[in-house]
Amino acid sequence: MSALMLRRLVQLYVGLTLYGASCALLVRAGLGLEPWGVLHQGLSGLTGLSIGTVSILVGAAALLLWIPIRQRPGLGTVSNLLVIGISMDAFLAVLPDARALPVRVALLVGGVVLNGMATGLYIAARFGTGPRDGLMTGLHRLTGRSIRLVRTALEVAVVTTGFLLGGSVGVGTVLYALAIGPLTQAFLRVFAVPEPVTRSTVVADSSPGQAILRR
Repeated sequence: MSALMLRRLVQLYVGLTLYGASCALLVRAGLGLEPWGVLHQGLSGLTGLSIGTVSILVGAAALLLWIPIRQRPGLGTVSNLLVIGISMDAFLAVLPDARALPVRVALLVGGVVLNGMATGLYIAARFGTGPRDGLMTGLHRLTGRSIRLVRTALEVAVVTTGFLLGGSVGVGTVLYALAIGPLTQAFLRVFAVPEPVTRSTVVADSSPGQAILRR
């Protein structure tokens, strides 16, 4: 295994593990979750399953929807499906409940920043999108609508459904929506993995991170 491939694998699994940890921090903060987290928490309360288990099941359902829109999963897709849910439950098992507001705010801010870093790590590893992001890009390709419109429509739908089921919507949900884009973009630049040099020097000199950073 090459050093480059090893780095990509480490980034993938560290990123996914930290993503689960960031979701656990947001749950413990109790000030509002990220859009899909609202749905997961609502379904968790409805079914009695752990929020990590629900995350895996929802991811599996999203992956099934790839079939009619002809999306192809990669290693990152399957890993995303499993690792984030398992990691979230593991961190929730050891993180105590927070009662003091300053502690909850610190958990919220830390969770959002960690989520941006984790997203940058695993996306920059270039092993494929997660089930939910793949659904978004597939619908974009199928409908011709912009990524922004498709993502907004999906997230409004999952937040609304999750809220109606009892999921937590609050200042954390708003902070996440405003901050996650810039944070992810910044961390993508930090963790960008260079393409292997298999072409001419002139071609290889172009910035290898641009394709990722434009997504």
